[in-house]
Amino acid sequence: MKMTRREMFKFSGLGVATATLGLGATSHSTLLSAAQKPSKQRSPYTMKKLFHGVCYYPELWPIAEIDRDIQEMLKLGINVVRMGEFSWSTTEPEQGKISLDLFTMVMDKCHAAGIDVIMCTPTATPPIWLTHGHPERCFKDENGVIMSHGARQHASYEHPEVQKACFTIIKAMAKEFGQHPALIGWQIDNEMKAHVAEDFSDAAVANWHQWLKNRFGRIEKLNDAWGTHMWSQHYQRFEQVPAPVKTPFLHSASLSTAYKMFCRESIADFMKAQSDILNQYSAAPVTHNDNPAFNIHHERSMQALDFASFDAYPSSEQWAALVFRSDMYRSAIPGRPFWLMETSVAHNGWLGNHHTLHPKGFLAAESALIYSLGGEGFSYWLWRQQRSGAELPHSAIMSSWFQPSVGYSQVKQVNESRQKLEPLLVNSTVQDAAIGITYSDHARAMIETEGLDKRQGFPRRYRDVVAMWHSYIMDLGFHRDVRFENAALDGLQVLITPAMPYVSEDFMQRTLAFVEQGGVWLVGPVTGTRGKEHTVPTTAGLGLLDKFAGVNTEFVVPLTDTGSKGTAFGITAELSGWCAAMQVKSGTQVIGRIDDGAAAERAFITQRKIGKGHIVVLGVQPFGDNAQAMIDAVLQHCIELAKVKGHYQVSQGTIVAPRVEADGRILWIVTNMNGEGGELTLPNGGTDALTGKAIASGKLSIEPFLWRAVYPKIKE
Repeated sequence: MKMTRREMFKFSGLGVATATLGLGATSHSTLLSAAQKPSKQRSPYTMKKLFHGVCYYPELWPIAEIDRDIQEMLKLGINVVRMGEFSWSTTEPEQGKISLDLFTMVMDKCHAAGIDVIMCTPTATPPIWLTHGHPERCFKDENGVIMSHGARQHASYEHPEVQKACFTIIKAMAKEFGQHPALIGWQIDNEMKAHVAEDFSDAAVANWHQWLKNRFGRIEKLNDAWGTHMWSQHYQRFEQVPAPVKTPFLHSASLSTAYKMFCRESIADFMKAQSDILNQYSAAPVTHNDNPAFNIHHERSMQALDFASFDAYPSSEQWAALVFRSDMYRSAIPGRPFWLMETSVAHNGWLGNHHTLHPKGFLAAESALIYSLGGEGFSYWLWRQQRSGAELPHSAIMSSWFQPSVGYSQVKQVNESRQKLEPLLVNSTVQDAAIGITYSDHARAMIETEGLDKRQGFPRRYRDVVAMWHSYIMDLGFHRDVRFENAALDGLQVLITPAMPYVSEDFMQRTLAFVEQGGVWLVGPVTGTRGKEHTVPTTAGLGLLDKFAGVNTEFVVPLTDTGSKGTAFGITAELSGWCAAMQVKSGTQVIGRIDDGAAAERAFITQRKIGKGHIVVLGVQPFGDNAQAMIDAVLQHCIELAKVKGHYQVSQGTIVAPRVEADGRILWIVTNMNGEGGELTLPNGGTDALTGKAIASGKLSIEPFLWRAVYPKIKE
């Protein structure tokens, strides 16, 4: 049986630091939490063209073939290349002997041909001389296994000698390329922490202890916050606090979550140290090819960047992941378009595996979706099929023997589509979304420590829970954002915050101000059930939420596999996962009530008016046959409360990207992504933006994997 898109979403998983870090030292920016760090000052930006790019590795091929590569790129409309990220052993074959002449020559040739360059720092693949005979410089996992040279991400970025070597090569590159006329941007590293998670090397543990000192100041504050007398885990000094390595049973939730946050903040700060060096010698903007799956603090890492970018390798059935990531990274650095820095030409692949070949037309649809949702660049991995290494099966534009690959014609189609889209998109911007979904790096760490609903079929990973709620809004036909926990709430009318166990006072105050001004805050399941240090609240079941939502949470109970049901909006559905069983206080309405079981007669959906807006609490996840109907009803209720406009009557699998031109005229780019074709209803008709022809009111057909540009007639 073919899965629906809703069923498939869960498989989409898809200046130098002030001092060189020493054991027991920490980076200068670790002292500040993500919320405290000042925003990076970024100049206003106007998009001038759409970039069509490819990842290029001239160091792997004969120099004599570079000119041939460039000429072939020009035929395909490739106007930017990304290179350098795996070149460290080429540019510094022996420590201290750095030569960047090859890349200078390539950049010269690219500039002469009118091709721009994004240069990458090569820190993802340190050369053999840095780690051979130095296991202390290598990454160590929780089981004590030390990573070996041979792939990438094997070095410990926590070790001072590794950092010193990284900063040395970065400085040399910044000085050499920083003013080159071909350079339009820098990329830090490559897919930071894609293959590894927490580092347990001696250097990491020493920096962990310093991080704790900076966080708590006195050991007794840590003991009190973590409740360490439990199982006699009370500590006398910070150096006694272990990293959460293998134990007979489990470490405390507080320690496990804190270590994840330490490691991820530390990597974000390492990225910031890289960008500080680049900024000393170059005015070119800095990015990093991120992905929600990577084990970094995504929000904090944006402080190192001038524009966001991400990698995505979805199959044609996983297209929804592209929408989710576009909505997330578009919002990550407001005012600056994002890039899709890597995607496959025809299929993904590595030793032992390869993905299904893209159907004809999917790549062009993917590019149209990315560009229209706010992307400035669309780039392939890679130009020429790898002749060696671990990714031999991966598709490329050109084969290893330099013949057009199976995806070559599809790249031509992307370029033809780009040329039609470019004049429309450079003269417009993505319309502000009225509905936002919260993404929290702290919540992610907590959910990884303590899982949610264990029922089969429910997402196990935090990002998939957020993506699930994102898909609900998308399928209802509304434009949406995914916003980081500390992001401004400007422009939103509805904020949805699912699966965020700790609600900080800062987040609460900002969100309450949003509600008082007329916003609707939908508090999703699990939100508020834990304290800052991953403990259980001792003042109320949902911490600060109880007071402001006007509820008394009697208990929080798992309803998974109990068969419990609840009724709301005339719909009865099974309830699953952790449930906040609530009684309401004066001024709070019961919207949904539990029908049976241990939590019977308690509320599971409540609503309270505050100022001009409302807080709606959904205390448990609907599940089963009627779950979607109930969730849709909750969302429609919140949307109506907030008086959100901009509903698109569009078939599922077809996405509307709403944009606004400089004169205020509304432009819709409508792309079919499921390959089945779709329909958009235009109640008042419109105009075809490419031909200028009038479009009658009614249903507009969108052919499979194609797009239409429409000026809709908007009735005031």
